[in-house]
Amino acid sequence: MLESKIDSRSWILMRNKKAADAGIQSRQAGGWKNTASQAASGSSDVGILGVTILQKSSQAEHQNLGVSFNNMAEDPNREEDPVSSTESDIDTDPNSTIMKFLVKCEDYQLFQFTKFFWDRLEQAIKDCVDGLSSLLTYERIFSGQEHQKIIELVKKHMCADSSKLLLNLVMEKGSPARRVMWKSFVKMRHVVPKLDKILKQVQELGLNPFDTVKLTQSLPKIPNHLKVLQQKHKETLRIQTETLRVNTIQIKEKVKTFQLVDRYAELTIIATVRDRTLVEHELLARGRDHEEWREKHLWRELEKIKTDQLFQSNFSQKKFISGKTVAVSGVPGIGKTTMLQKIVCDWATGKIYQHFEFVFYFKFRDLNTINCSINLKNLILEQYPYFENVLGNLWKKPENLLFIFDSLDEFRERIDFSDNLRPQSVCTDPEYWCEVSDIVYSLIQHKLLPGCSVLVTTRPTDLVLLEKAEISMWAEILGFADDDRKEYFNKFFEDQTVAAAIYNHLKENEILYTMSYNPSYCWILCLSLGPFFAQCDRKQQKVPKTITQLYSYYIYNILKHHCREIKNPRDVLLKLGEMAFKGISEKKIVFRNGELIQYDLQPSQFLSGFLMELLERDDSVQSVIYTFPHTTIQEFVAALAQFLTPDPTDIQKLLSIAYSEADGRYQIFLRFVIGLTSPQSACPLEEFLGPFLHQTTCRVIDWVKDMAEGQVRNTRSNIGKRDFLNILQYLFESQNKALIWTTVRSMETFAFSRLQLTPVDCFVLSHVIGLCETIKLLDLENCYIQHEGLQQLASVLYKCRELRLRNNDLGNPAVKLLSEALRSSDCQIEKLQLNDNHLTASCAQDLASALSTNQSLISLNLGENKFGDFGVKRLFGVLRNVNCKLQELVLHDNRLSHSCIEELTYALITNQSLTVLNLGNNKLGDAGVKLLCVALNNPTCKILELGLWGASLSDSCTKDLASALSTNQTLTTLKLGTNLFTDQSVPAISHLILNCRSLERIELWENQFTPTGKRHLESMRESRRKLKVVV
Repeated sequence: MLESKIDSRSWILMRNKKAADAGIQSRQAGGWKNTASQAASGSSDVGILGVTILQKSSQAEHQNLGVSFNNMAEDPNREEDPVSSTESDIDTDPNSTIMKFLVKCEDYQLFQFTKFFWDRLEQAIKDCVDGLSSLLTYERIFSGQEHQKIIELVKKHMCADSSKLLLNLVMEKGSPARRVMWKSFVKMRHVVPKLDKILKQVQELGLNPFDTVKLTQSLPKIPNHLKVLQQKHKETLRIQTETLRVNTIQIKEKVKTFQLVDRYAELTIIATVRDRTLVEHELLARGRDHEEWREKHLWRELEKIKTDQLFQSNFSQKKFISGKTVAVSGVPGIGKTTMLQKIVCDWATGKIYQHFEFVFYFKFRDLNTINCSINLKNLILEQYPYFENVLGNLWKKPENLLFIFDSLDEFRERIDFSDNLRPQSVCTDPEYWCEVSDIVYSLIQHKLLPGCSVLVTTRPTDLVLLEKAEISMWAEILGFADDDRKEYFNKFFEDQTVAAAIYNHLKENEILYTMSYNPSYCWILCLSLGPFFAQCDRKQQKVPKTITQLYSYYIYNILKHHCREIKNPRDVLLKLGEMAFKGISEKKIVFRNGELIQYDLQPSQFLSGFLMELLERDDSVQSVIYTFPHTTIQEFVAALAQFLTPDPTDIQKLLSIAYSEADGRYQIFLRFVIGLTSPQSACPLEEFLGPFLHQTTCRVIDWVKDMAEGQVRNTRSNIGKRDFLNILQYLFESQNKALIWTTVRSMETFAFSRLQLTPVDCFVLSHVIGLCETIKLLDLENCYIQHEGLQQLASVLYKCRELRLRNNDLGNPAVKLLSEALRSSDCQIEKLQLNDNHLTASCAQDLASALSTNQSLISLNLGENKFGDFGVKRLFGVLRNVNCKLQELVLHDNRLSHSCIEELTYALITNQSLTVLNLGNNKLGDAGVKLLCVALNNPTCKILELGLWGASLSDSCTKDLASALSTNQTLTTLKLGTNLFTDQSVPAISHLILNCRSLERIELWENQFTPTGKRHLESMRESRRKLKVVV
């Protein structure tokens, strides 16, 4: 766990000097990086999802903090502050709502309040539990022994256990302890965002929020005549939801049935809204965001809650009302429907949401069959006819009702929640006849049965439909953490050796690993990869490495088990693919019998390998609809059909139209089409479908080549860069080294600055660069690739002559990777920019070691980091090496002082290559410059350009500078802006300008000269030709 520091005033103001002398120490905000595995729990199976929900905390920028008050806490001889610490040591406004509440709160109320927020408090204090324990020890709430026990857990990285222990100890110690704890939370709120979130909600609830607590915790009193009906309804829902059907393609059973409780596993949900307008395919976009969100935000800003807390007021994003609407989004296959199934099952079995008397569960797929007017009463009776004579009683208490709607994105009617624009009429009476869309709209907007609660799920791309809706809480299912994925494979395969082999294969393949955040993708991964690792004589070299290869083997396994059931599988797949392509074009994922007939398809066992049969309710008879197990399977089958058609004449035109579609619907389809030109993707399918048309393959390759050549010249805008990156993704998917080499061999620059790149992007970029001989420039400034992205690029970094990595949050571990590239005997790196990457002295030794042997690097930018004096001393030692080739060294904004300058002086006297040195914005002071003048006065010093701007220089050092530079014959540029020079320095600076004959430019902006002083300095421009004086 990293030690951190913060300004002690941000944490607590100690009025008592004895307390300060006790050794209260603060730690600089450095943050702890909790891995997902520390908090991930649960298990998983395909489409079997338990859901963990995370509430997003304050939007303000912040970092996790752990604050050490151990010296204070462990001082047994300290005297008590004469002013009660429980009443006065409050670093906040005493008149604030929260402080008024804490003062007025009765002991039993505070006890209830702590229990109400218990789960959230456990998470909120997890990253600062040592500091909180120290505060409570200082206040004599904890004994030294209790404090040490908590600290031991923290040191073992058992933060969750330590927070639980702390809360339990406080509860055991009674009301005074709870009161001190809550007041400590107020002190810590501004640096612990999760606590701040909780306290803000306390303020919103007012001085007495316990009506809310009682409301959410109390159970409704059900009249006797409804109890029997409720039991019947619960039994009906239990039977409907207690089992889970899972499709399979590798055994004779088409569907296997499990008990939901046995197969349900936890996922992560964040309660926030991301990218309501999405222009990338959801597989790409969510994979692109997933790891970043988990690492950057999950354990810092997001609160982990459970599905039974969705309707609790303490998680609501709007002020509490009796009825709420909760919207949960998630990409296809992430587990929205299974989450709702588990919620309904748990309500039916008495586990959650018992304050709702009745729960009504609807699927939009079922609602689509209702193509006439209806009212809410009949909508309920159609599914639950036993409510015939009692619905009138239920309308009287709508706050006891929960309506659940699954998959708004599948609803055939568009619901406009903008009141002034919506075409739907408002329904305020449950027996009023109207369209289904009017009923859904009116329930969500609390116009029908105001006070009832609504839970609705949808895909992220359809969240725009809900923007104007009365949503109390937004949430998004994020997917599997690393440990969840591993657990998934362990549950899927009885042979744990196979499970481990597949997991390890994914860890080595960034693209496939990124896909596995989604349970449905995990299912496809297991079905496709399982046979490779289950066979004793398996050929590991053929294991799928690309998305196309993966899906190719998924279809291969279906064909292998179902091909005998149909005479002409090629013809069937062609027709199926044509229907699938039409679905993509029309954004359709559900197909009916009429569409199968249109494409001359007949339901059969073969088709059931591709299509899940779902019963859809009709007015009079049951009808069947068809949908692919996942949208990506639909896209693959559509791509496959392009290679089965006997006439490929229009294939290039089709690809161009698909590529130009702005909403990203064809992105995966295009990737599959290009990937199927690879023999490794095509050969398994050709075994059953016959050879692919060679003419089609050639035309697809020609199209990719033409698109790549055109896009190479169009990378100035972010859109152009993203399009070029897509082209590289296509080239990688083709696995056609000759095509890639032909396309990129002439490229000398890869520029993606200001375009966020994921490890997958870096993986593909590395593959492409690996086929190039030399890269003049790899520009990844502000791409936020982090250490994980750089790892993917590590093997090709040595090829890049200029490497721009500014502002990528690389951190110290990344320097080890770069050092290996610099040590390579084939290293061609000449310019390296590592500024603004959170580097510290800890990585200086690795960098210095690499520089001592490197013979190519001539420019190194380490500005805006935190090397400090200790770190740069190691680097200055390298400058004294006679083999050092470095010509430019940038160290501005590195927390340097005069302490490191003596080492630098020795280096500058002996170094024969360094000509540009930037030390700007470091507090060198006059003492530092006076030491530096020793080197500047030495004739062996080769410095041409020297940056000393913002170096805390005053008039006291200007005479030394003038004296040292009066004999210097090399310096051409001197930057002295943003210092403390006054008119007293004007004579010395004038002397410097006149006598340093090599000087061509001197910068003196933002000093403290008077207008007269400025004019005098500006007049020095006339002293010789080409001299520039910037004042």
